[in-house]
Amino acid sequence: MRSGVPTGSPRGGRAPDGFASMPGCPRRLTQRVHESPRSTTRRNAGSPPRRSGGPRPPSAPLLSRNLRALSLVETARHDGVALITLNNPPANAYSHEMHRELDAAILDARFDEKVHVIVLTGAGEKFFCAGADIEMLERVTPEWKYYFCLHANETLNRLEQTPKLVVAALNGHTVGGGLEVALAADLRWAKTNGGKLGLPEVALGVLPGTGGTARLSRMLGRSKAIELMTSGGNMSFDDAQTLGLVNELLPAENFLDAVIEKAQQYCPPHKASMAVGHIKRSVVSGLEMSFESHLSLERELQQQLFKSADAKEGFAAFNEKRKPKFEGR
Repeated sequence: MRSGVPTGSPRGGRAPDGFASMPGCPRRLTQRVHESPRSTTRRNAGSPPRRSGGPRPPSAPLLSRNLRALSLVETARHDGVALITLNNPPANAYSHEMHRELDAAILDARFDEKVHVIVLTGAGEKFFCAGADIEMLERVTPEWKYYFCLHANETLNRLEQTPKLVVAALNGHTVGGGLEVALAADLRWAKTNGGKLGLPEVALGVLPGTGGTARLSRMLGRSKAIELMTSGGNMSFDDAQTLGLVNELLPAENFLDAVIEKAQQYCPPHKASMAVGHIKRSVVSGLEMSFESHLSLERELQQQLFKSADAKEGFAAFNEKRKPKFEGR
């Protein structure tokens, strides 16, 4: 957990002591500077007004179109992929305000029938998401902290339960609450030599409280999860890949372009995205069931797919010895 500024508080704040020594992480988080390399932004109707502080500098078009700018979260669509960017440089520390915007962005992507894959990344080159505002945590009440964690749980559960593939594109350091966000994704693709990864909350006398203990233990098993969280150390992306926390390392040059291109391979016509979503639902929901109940869920989801246009196309293409052209339905 360990991040956040209450809604209405000034952005920025002091990064955790465990993160301050990391390259590029100042002791004081500075006023946000727009670092997104993506296309020119436009405000969506009904989105919150931008904060004062001067106009954003123009950004060069690179990846996406139809970009919608929010205060702390940016979203874009790019040929079946919804790109969600945590935008609070330099460290992209998250807050309750950011989670409210992230929640809205997740729901947007969930209801958009043209979106088949969700990619979550951080603005800039050095951080996916790192740190917390220690001054805020010291200032707010324990009750406020509790509801902050509860809402973070609800937001990340929504991301995890969305029946579309979710990829965390780790463009830089991914520590504390940032790793807890990434653990709610289905796949984690990291930039080669791009940063460190870890859950150092124990150094503050607390635990990873927005899903860290629950998701890491399910992913790595009891003993290894306890070891990593009680030691509080950070590891390289290479070591994280060895452990299974990172699925793949992609070249640092044009990293986000490569992520988008790779994510599109899970979209129609390349992949049957409805089947991808059902596979995710069977795994995520089924792991919380008994084995027999999991098998029952699997059969019901398979029956839905048997009735789909994509299954009809897949069987026909196989028998006709041609490449299928899926539609995502």
